[in-house]
Amino acid sequence: MRHLMLTIQKENVPGIIETVPTYRSLLVYFEPRRINPNKLREVLSQLAQSSPAENELPRPKLVEIPTVYGGECGPDLEFVATHNHLSVSEVIQIHTSTPYLIYMIGFLPGFPYLGGMSPKIAAPRLETPRTKIPAGTVGIAGNQTGIYPTESPGGWRLIGRTPLRIFAPDREPPALFQAGDYLKFVSITQEEFARIKEAVERGENVAKISPMD
Repeated sequence: MRHLMLTIQKENVPGIIETVPTYRSLLVYFEPRRINPNKLREVLSQLAQSSPAENELPRPKLVEIPTVYGGECGPDLEFVATHNHLSVSEVIQIHTSTPYLIYMIGFLPGFPYLGGMSPKIAAPRLETPRTKIPAGTVGIAGNQTGIYPTESPGGWRLIGRTPLRIFAPDREPPALFQAGDYLKFVSITQEEFARIKEAVERGENVAKISPMD
């Protein structure tokens, strides 16, 4: 789907407004006054058959997500540990041990649906969702992990929080990452959290982003 999305963007087809990749499909927004739906279907069919060799995927980015685990920032961390017969430190070690592929962005603007989390730290959703979760909170639901980019309700098990601004409407682009990139959680202390948060509030670009190996 990512290949098709980038191919469509490269072709700059008149009438197409936006493309939104998901796990197994691609949503295409279009203006029917500019392109006939049947014509669009024909164009998309031709683009879908294009050779990957002609449109190489760009090298994905690796975005480090500094995260303070447990305590007020991660009230469900001990539950996740107990549920999986692990220690808190083992949960943190497993959660930070691998890069996660961003399959799609959804639910909230900038919310990453990540692949690659170990089933060793999987945990069920809350029976009753919380009404308010702070922006930057890291959670687990089933076999997935993700980050709440803005304050919102939610039913995921909360294990930590990042001081980074995951989504900022006044930034270009607003989201810190996109589908096809990778995230790597890095455990930090409360002191480091406070220092990074202050830098973010001053408008400094403190996110560590590098090409994926």
